[in-house]
Amino acid sequence: IADNFWEKKHRSYFLWEFGKPPDVVIEIVSNRAGNELGSKLTDYANIGVKYYIVYDPSGQLSRTPLQVYELQGRFYTAMNTNWLTQVGLGVTLWQGTFEGKEDEWLRWCDQDGNAIPTGAEKAQQARLQTEQERQRAQQEHERAQQEHERADRAQAQLEQERRRTEQLAEQLRALGIDPNLE
Repeated sequence: IADNFWEKKHRSYFLWEFGKPPDVVIEIVSNRAGNELGSKLTDYANIGVKYYIVYDPSGQLSRTPLQVYELQGRFYTAMNTNWLTQVGLGVTLWQGTFEGKEDEWLRWCDQDGNAIPTGAEKAQQARLQTEQERQRAQQEHERAQQEHERADRAQAQLEQERRRTEQLAEQLRALGIDPNLE
């Protein structure tokens, strides 16, 4: 991969720059003009793209919004799974909010079909985890404070009982009774 991958000139994939065809091509259908299920299917097979995915969210080409193909020899065959074994990723349709828009989205997923979190989602999860840890630490601090106060009260009570015992012993001695005798 080029060091300056994100520069504008690298927003297209050129075989001669990367030295191999991409492992996955995803076509997002917006109209019928793209010929995603016709010539593009053949073209990508001819250059050796292992997986070809057609996402048709508005049903322009098919009633099936997500179609996944795997290269078998020189031709694509439709897959009955969305797991791309050779790249260790899958794709899934996910209902949720992305960049402030609620919709159905095409997402990368793990082998169980769970959407892989975006950077923003990971950051949100980290914030939530940090907040939960802060709350746990606060609760532990409050519990320790309560325990400390309870121990202080118990110590004060013991001291008060010790003084009362001393007073009673003094009163017994004043009456001529030894408080240490049984």
